[in-house]
Amino acid sequence: MSLAELLEMGSYAVTVFGLPYAAWVFWVEQRKERENEEEEAYQHLSDAYNDFLKVVLDHADLQLRTNPALPEPTPEQRERMLIIFDMLIALFERAFLIAFREKMSVTEQRRWNSWDDYMREWCRRDDFRQSLPLLLRGEDPDFVAYIRHIAEEETGEHLIIADIHKDTNT
Repeated sequence: MSLAELLEMGSYAVTVFGLPYAAWVFWVEQRKERENEEEEAYQHLSDAYNDFLKVVLDHADLQLRTNPALPEPTPEQRERMLIIFDMLIALFERAFLIAFREKMSVTEQRRWNSWDDYMREWCRRDDFRQSLPLLLRGEDPDFVAYIRHIAEEETGEHLIIADIHKDTNT
């Protein structure tokens, strides 16, 4: 076998084995990079929720971590609660837009379950749930439907939020 034939055979081997292997390595690296980006996004969201909890702690007089709502909040306390709830809805919507998918991998589902748990916990609070119609104005329609569904599941109450976006779509 001549050198030219050997080189030609080598080029065939590279084409048959090397090219698919290079494509596979590229695919694996891209997948790892995507997983790292998703993990980083999840970590940023978790950090944001921890920062939110610090705000809740700074306003302990509002009793936002106890299950029953504050019996008779003052107008100033109501205003602070509404602002804190508004921050929470913004965080929940961001988590929904970044992390929620109709079809999720096991890892994505595990991450999402944490957010779903947080939303359910807050929706069990009367004061938060009763503020939802005001808080959800102008929010993403899919997010509105999702959190409305959660609130209804958690309490069995039907929330009058359904037609918030109706006027903007016509």
